[in-house]
Amino acid sequence: MFRRLPETSAATVTVSIDGADVQVRAGDTVAAALLAAGVHPYRASTVSGAPRAPYCMMGVCFECLVTVDGVGNRQGCLIPVREGMRIETQHGKREAHR
Repeated sequence: MFRRLPETSAATVTVSIDGADVQVRAGDTVAAALLAAGVHPYRASTVSGAPRAPYCMMGVCFECLVTVDGVGNRQGCLIPVREGMRIETQHGKREAHR
């Protein structure tokens, strides 16, 4: 379903995805990097536990929620990757910070 257009000169950065170091394309969003790395599904519905993955890739649907650098419920499609970023897939609900 997801396939990259070829680009030979793309720079990469190293991020941690669920504890594993992965090289991803610099400039990608977290959601795009997870799809390119073959991580799917990477979220579970809070109600039924059904598997979820990015849908709209523009911040409307909230299907791409992940934990980034310890902060949960982040929309992966809106966050660009950066060197050393810690990304964790999210299963079930996360408590909101007060």
